[in-house]
Amino acid sequence: QVQLVESGGGLVQAGGSLRLSCVVSGVYIRFNSMAWYRQAPGKQREMVATITSGGDTNYADSVKGRFTISRDSARNTVYLQMNSLKPEDTGVYYCNGPPTGRRYSWGQGTQVTVSS
Repeated sequence: QVQLVESGGGLVQAGGSLRLSCVVSGVYIRFNSMAWYRQAPGKQREMVATITSGGDTNYADSVKGRFTISRDSARNTVYLQMNSLKPEDTGVYYCNGPPTGRRYSWGQGTQVTVSS
C-alpha cells in the first residue's frame, strides 16, 4: 500500500520561501514519475510540478521560475522548493503520481498560506 506524507507548509509573507517534503512509502520514486498538486479554497486541485523517473521536470505556468521539484531516491522523498511566494500560492499542497499516470490514495497534504 502506497502512503504519501507531506510536510513543510506554513505561514509566510509574500516574497518568502518554503520547502515542502513528501515521504513516499510502498513504491520506489526512482522508477516512477511524481507530482505536486495544490488546492486553493473553493477551487479544484491543480498540478503544480512533475518529475519523471528520468528526472525531467515540468511546471504549471503560474509557478515557472519560482518553484523547483526535486527528489532524493535514497530517502524516497520528493521536494518542492517554493521561492518568491505570492498570496495566490495559498492552498493545501499534495504529492502523488502524475496527472496522466498512476496515482495513489491522497495524503493529508500540507497547508501553505502566503500573506500579502
